[in-house]
Amino acid sequence: MQLDFTFMLKTFIIALKALPVTFTITAVSLLAAAPFAFFMALCIIYKVKVLRQLSALYISFIRGTPIVLQILIVYSLVPSLLNWMCRSMGSSFNVFDINPIIYACIVFTLNNAAYLAELFRSALLAVDKGQHEAALASGLTVTQSYIRIVIPQAMASAMPNLCNLIILLIKNTSLCFIMTVKDITAAAKIAASYKYNYIEAYLDIFVMYIVICLVVQVLFKIKDKR
Repeated sequence: MQLDFTFMLKTFIIALKALPVTFTITAVSLLAAAPFAFFMALCIIYKVKVLRQLSALYISFIRGTPIVLQILIVYSLVPSLLNWMCRSMGSSFNVFDINPIIYACIVFTLNNAAYLAELFRSALLAVDKGQHEAALASGLTVTQSYIRIVIPQAMASAMPNLCNLIILLIKNTSLCFIMTVKDITAAAKIAASYKYNYIEAYLDIFVMYIVICLVVQVLFKIKDKR
């Protein structure tokens, strides 16, 4: 077997151009999932009636089902539901013209919210309760206590798990091609389909994901040291 290195270089450049799509989905889904996840974590920690059970049920459902299945459900259900709603309201808007990146952000936001909720819960419980009580005794409000005292300490202990979660998210975005999103994987597969150079294309994205994940690990190590 002889590899076509010229094709590998061309495909690498094509996949590199799709890198912003992967980073966009990763960043948007993390930022969108964080508030929802933090809310669920607080509901579980403080044992809020009904909300605690609903949060636990949601987390169990997401963590107990494959990400591929979640993608297929969202990508099949959401457009059909939106289309039905538009028709019911007499709107001529074509929901099938919506950029599939939006569906990718939705499914990864829903998925990450469950994992972030458990991450936040364990990180918040790692902070001594006396820290929060001392902050309240000194005159800070509950919100100020969390923002200034509890969350900074919790995030410090959450960094290793957060790094693992981001790396897992970046790798999972390779499944976006199911939703016709032209991320790194999809761009390489499309380029390879013309001459069936799939091995070269897969080696390209293999190297790209390794480099990206290594960079993320290095950045978190630097942050951890500081």
